[in-house]
Amino acid sequence: MAKVSVRYIVTDVDAAISFYTKMLGFQVEMHPAPGFASLSKGDLRLLLNRPGAGGAGQAMPDGRSPAPGGWNRIQIEVQDLAATVAELKRAGCRFRSEIVIGNGGKQILVDDPSGNPIELFEPA
Repeated sequence: MAKVSVRYIVTDVDAAISFYTKMLGFQVEMHPAPGFASLSKGDLRLLLNRPGAGGAGQAMPDGRSPAPGGWNRIQIEVQDLAATVAELKRAGCRFRSEIVIGNGGKQILVDDPSGNPIELFEPA
């Protein structure tokens, strides 16, 4: 099965690499230039682009520029959400909410250094 790729626009690729590798267990696949990196976790490939870097970082014909943030997100399943959140809080990570409990399990949104959300999810 091919890997699934998601691209996030980040303001600082090096800070994003540090966050995703140290906090969330991603591996660096390649980092050929300051404005781009490819990371992986299982079958997920996460492409990181700085605005203005490479084709994905270029402005649209109407002048809009790629920017980090928003509400679209990747979801990472964890075994113990409370313990994961406590560890990330000790490391200074920013959360958008407290843990939310629903029928399917528990979830919380943590921001990467550029403000892109990652949903941490513990199934019921």
